Amino acid sequence: MVSISRSLILLGYCCGMMLGRSIDAAEENDFYKLISVVTSQAQTESRSKNWKPAPDGLALEVSGIAVLEDGKIAVTIRKGEIWILDGVYDDPPRNVTYHRFATALHEPLGLLKIGDAYYTAQRSELTRIRDTDGDNVADEYLTVAKGWGVTGHYHEYAYGPELDGEGNLWITLNTGLGLKGDQFDRTITEPTLKVRQGRWRGWGLKITPDGELLPVCAGMRSPSGLGANAEGDMFYTDQQGNWVGTNTLHHMREGAFFHHPDALASMNEPGSTIHGITEIPNGLPFPEALKKLKVLRPPAVWLPYKKVGQSATDIMLDESEGRFGPFAGQFFLGEFTQAGINRVFLEKVNGEYQGACFPFRSGMASAVLRLAQGTDGSVFAGLTNRGWSSLGTASYGLQRLVWTGKTPFEIREMRAQSDGFTLEFTRPVDPQTAGDPRSYEMTSYTYRYHSTYGSDEILKQSPKIVAAEVSDDGLTVSLTIEGLRELFVHELWCRGVRDRDGEPLLHPDAYYTLNRLP
Repeated sequence: MVSISRSLILLGYCCGMMLGRSIDAAEENDFYKLISVVTSQAQTESRSKNWKPAPDGLALEVSGIAVLEDGKIAVTIRKGEIWILDGVYDDPPRNVTYHRFATALHEPLGLLKIGDAYYTAQRSELTRIRDTDGDNVADEYLTVAKGWGVTGHYHEYAYGPELDGEGNLWITLNTGLGLKGDQFDRTITEPTLKVRQGRWRGWGLKITPDGELLPVCAGMRSPSGLGANAEGDMFYTDQQGNWVGTNTLHHMREGAFFHHPDALASMNEPGSTIHGITEIPNGLPFPEALKKLKVLRPPAVWLPYKKVGQSATDIMLDESEGRFGPFAGQFFLGEFTQAGINRVFLEKVNGEYQGACFPFRSGMASAVLRLAQGTDGSVFAGLTNRGWSSLGTASYGLQRLVWTGKTPFEIREMRAQSDGFTLEFTRPVDPQTAGDPRSYEMTSYTYRYHSTYGSDEILKQSPKIVAAEVSDDGLTVSLTIEGLRELFVHELWCRGVRDRDGEPLLHPDAYYTLNRLP
């Protein structure tokens, strides 16, 4: 009876969550239309709809996307192949064609096209792949870089590559979960320490244009997304787990340590940029841990658990110059478990990146692993939920998100000030509601830095919003706030704000990581 009751409660919770998300997705669809190019569900129904189906047996578990100039895209799939797809911009995409370009890869988890060559990170190397005889089938596979450890652990993923502003290629390496890191992980008893972390596991590496492999920064747990901002600086996302309180976005730079001590198994390797760490604080609030461990660097943005996803993945910079709506120059992040996309605004204050994250689009068909911007400004989402569950109706596939031309009422930017925050909106606000401090509510909190899986929000306070000043054009509101705290997340709800037509915000919540007060 207890088991049945618990199952019914869980079923009710899941149905309620799905119902709430489907309503949100329907509203979001007015502004960003979701087109399924191919999904595992649609693939089985394509013949009855008179759509051209994918080749029999092709499970399009998209793990990398390269946008081509001729209306095509290339994708890697988890099975170890590269496929070139045509007809992907059609709406509806009834006649997508599929051509297999490359095979025999070991779980490629990224794809980049430079000149006539494709680059992808396999488990044990970064590979350049070309067609040299013009038959549109790869016949040259060359190793660009290697030298990181592979023990055979299932979780030893290699992600990338991505280009920074100086022409370097970057990759990130997963830690082997449950493997021995170094003397720092005291949660695992000695009898179970059978295998040590492989070389450079949990590190971000760059490959120079001359082909030199350089370890740059460490402390990553599951860094499945990476990408550069408009300035060419490189970032990665990480996923909640032991030592990682919730999902995060980090600025990668030389000598930075982020959070996961298992990466320090390579601290004494030749080329390491991190040295001399002898003790890891365990059980402290993250701001206190930063004081104890000077090499530790805060995330640019914390992604509060479930509020802004449960497992962050890819990073995509909107370079559409407005063809994807009002968010040009901002990051979009894939979300695995909740099958969606979130948005991030970044700014640099006193030398440290920080900023706000916002919900953006829910209701994708499956877990979003990869994002890429098409030549028309639309966004391709590569889907695969292999290994973990996610919301959605499919197990894998490819979808495209297209701006309808209607501008949603959203917080476009959230900037820190010495005495509060400045909000910039996508549409003019109603001065009466937006100028009323009671239209807003704020909570601040941080996370515990410890070896336990994840963290609750701790040390909560409620900063007081004492004034809200609306600009003459109605696009900006300056909030004066008492009780701001550096190195804390500041969660803002704007439930009372309306635009000049009386419409509420599509997403009234924002989550700002305040690393530095201006």
